Amino acid sequence: MQTPALSNPLRILGIDPGSRITGYGVIELAGLVPRYVASGCIRTAEGPLEQRLAQIYAGLGEVVGLHRPDAVAIERVFMAKNPDSALKLGQARGVALVCMANHGLVVDEYAARQIKQAVTGQGGADKLQVQHMVTAILHLVASPQADAADALAIALTHAYASQGPKALTTQGRGRRRSTGRWRL
Repeated sequence: MQTPALSNPLRILGIDPGSRITGYGVIELAGLVPRYVASGCIRTAEGPLEQRLAQIYAGLGEVVGLHRPDAVAIERVFMAKNPDSALKLGQARGVALVCMANHGLVVDEYAARQIKQAVTGQGGADKLQVQHMVTAILHLVASPQADAADALAIALTHAYASQGPKALTTQGRGRRRSTGRWRL
């Protein structure tokens, strides 16, 4: 993985795929400091799955065109209790991967537990804990919507991974302990 120079920040796009709502989050990493750029959700309209997948592809294409990421990270597939839901999630994830490949971007994957561990210090953290820590780490004035917060957490996980054993800081409001937890 590439370590960014201070004058050339690394722009990271995190993607939380879903067939109804796909979250995205963009951060920049200059040295060890993550900075919020943008986040949001691509919400698909009612209709056939193939049409919703096309909307996800188009929406992610717009995000890439607007924010020009250097790196992309996505949540790795997990086993769901409902096979139909797992299949739809896999298809939305596949659309995201193809969209990134068509834009010449390499995608790194992270397991859900790995993302939660990197951001909250607990692999079993819930969505509210992830939202809270993303808000604190990136100094946001309000919590992002859950899917956007998850995408920002994925981008932060990639930022942390790209630093290797170095600690990620949050501009003086906290820092990562050697245990992997954030101290605020």
